[in-house]
Amino acid sequence: MAFDDKFLETLIVGIGEVSQITGIPTRQIRYWEDKGIVTSLTNGEGKNRRYNYINIKKMLLIKELIDEGYTLETANLKVVKRMEMIESTMNSLKSIQS
Repeated sequence: MAFDDKFLETLIVGIGEVSQITGIPTRQIRYWEDKGIVTSLTNGEGKNRRYNYINIKKMLLIKELIDEGYTLETANLKVVKRMEMIESTMNSLKSIQS
């Protein structure tokens, strides 16, 4: 399965849609944002929160780990490390192709 990188870079979804897609309640997404685990692209209070592909992927991975019994903090640490490894690998691949 090929990924459309251009599409993923421009993908921005509102909190309600993220909740529907991921099965994570909006209240929980807001809590995770308050804890600094995910970051909304919205500036200012009172505006609809919007999230990009990276944040949505992070939410799904954290949800999966929590469902497996990890705490929120431990799940977040594991996901951050995993995403750093993936980013590093992708950067290495890009430098090889250059």
